[in-house]
Amino acid sequence: MLFWLLLAVNSITMGGLLFLLSAGFSLIFGLMRIPNLMHGSFFMLGAYLGATFLARGMNFWAAALLSAAAMVVIGGLIERFLLRRLAGQDLAQVLLTLGLSFVVADLCLMVWTGDPIQPPTPPGLAGAFRAFGMFFPIFRLAIVAIAVVVAVALWLMIERTRLGAMIRAGVDDPAIARVMGIKVSQLFTLIFCLGAGLAAFAGVIGAPYLSIYPGLDADMLPLALIIVILGGAGSLAGALLGSFIIGFLYNFGQALFPDLAYVILFLPMLLILVLRPQGLFGRVG
Repeated sequence: MLFWLLLAVNSITMGGLLFLLSAGFSLIFGLMRIPNLMHGSFFMLGAYLGATFLARGMNFWAAALLSAAAMVVIGGLIERFLLRRLAGQDLAQVLLTLGLSFVVADLCLMVWTGDPIQPPTPPGLAGAFRAFGMFFPIFRLAIVAIAVVVAVALWLMIERTRLGAMIRAGVDDPAIARVMGIKVSQLFTLIFCLGAGLAAFAGVIGAPYLSIYPGLDADMLPLALIIVILGGAGSLAGALLGSFIIGFLYNFGQALFPDLAYVILFLPMLLILVLRPQGLFGRVG
């Protein structure tokens, strides 16, 4: 019983972290119609920057926010001066983001070397509380709480604001949105910056849980891709549900069937592609 509870808590924590990574990725995919293959790089680079800020004595949450802000700027520059020049050239955009991911990986290896880094848990969230005869780390539960708060904030933005209405229109039909006077290119930049910032923030708060190491980007990117395919491109609800599904499959698969861990992860994606290509919450067409 204790084993299953521990796995469940770890799965929920992983699901919350994956949502912070995949929410912006899903909106980018829904608007721009390309998989941003450097989204995992935003996660890893944000984590490394956060670790550097922490090493200089900065507060954990200030480091997370500053890292997210830095990635917002970097993401905006990439979208504005590189991706926008390749508008309509899907293959070129995919190859560009893939190439940039390799550049970021090598830069991180050169600057931070290949030694794993595991920042300490924030002082206020260190320790654990006891329930059901076992100890639950407070910080892992805090990650879930942060994911819920971000999910609510994003939902309110998407569903209750004029900006959200424009984003939904751009996801549903970019051509009609342009005809209606919506500046879709500016939405691209905004959502790309938002996704990059969320990924960096997730990288910092996930670092005490996952640690930071070369190849972290390559480990996280496939999970984000699976979540988007499961939930549907551009769907916030799909990203939320898909994140927790993959969180459970990831932890339970590795614990119970380590030799089939990737089969368990990718099989639902294959089924969705065959039976419902638009995803669980995606729109047809």
